[in-house]
Amino acid sequence: MVCCIGPATRLVQFLVGLDKEYLATVRLGYATDTQDGTGKRITPVCPPSNLSLEELRRTLHQFTGPQLQMPPMFSAKKVGGERLYRAAREGREVERDPVSIVVHSIALIGEEAPGLSKNEDGTAEFNMQVRCSSGTYVRTLAHDLGERLGVGAHLVGLRRISVGHFHLTHALTLDELETISREALVDALISPYEMLMNLPVLALDDEETSRITNGRALSLSPEQAAVIEPSAHKVRLSDSRGTLVAVGDFDREAGLINPRVVLAG
Repeated sequence: MVCCIGPATRLVQFLVGLDKEYLATVRLGYATDTQDGTGKRITPVCPPSNLSLEELRRTLHQFTGPQLQMPPMFSAKKVGGERLYRAAREGREVERDPVSIVVHSIALIGEEAPGLSKNEDGTAEFNMQVRCSSGTYVRTLAHDLGERLGVGAHLVGLRRISVGHFHLTHALTLDELETISREALVDALISPYEMLMNLPVLALDDEETSRITNGRALSLSPEQAAVIEPSAHKVRLSDSRGTLVAVGDFDREAGLINPRVVLAG
């Protein structure tokens, strides 16, 4: 989980929508009403005894790319102002529209070698790594995979390992936060400049910095505009020392940057 403190809380809005990466464990053999291990079984047990790793890999690959995904009933998504899980708990099925998602990659993984682990009840489990767009339900991927394989499936384990450029290897546990020294904690903090590595950056001179920090639009030269990637709408603005002073809205047609969030002034 990405946590922001102090002035950096004003930058959270620029992290919304980042891609996410997960490690997941899927159980093949039956589906549940919640699409995970906490729910009730809704299909008969169908042991995937004839399923080969090759077929599993081919079917997983079919889930890569842009696609429409139906939000699960047991979710916090709102339809008509009502949380879906509330209706689900009352036994009601709510009509809902599929959502556009992108699965960038999905692959089998394993501690030693990718494979299926057999359970005593005839079900089987495997681990996979998924990189997908924000808003993707990995448990729905598991459920849909089971339907496509004809054996039913649900999610039994999920761990998010990255959000955009933030990776779990750089995270601190709650226990570490409680015992770490103040100096070590300060060293572990990510600067606002690094926090928004997903945005292009424009270095400003002192006069430009003064203009932006006073809330005034900045007119860019053709050379400055050229360094900003064509698809960018938000830009980090740093001073001559490399410190983030603001985030601006970039209007390429007008050649202007309007300050959206100013951190220095």
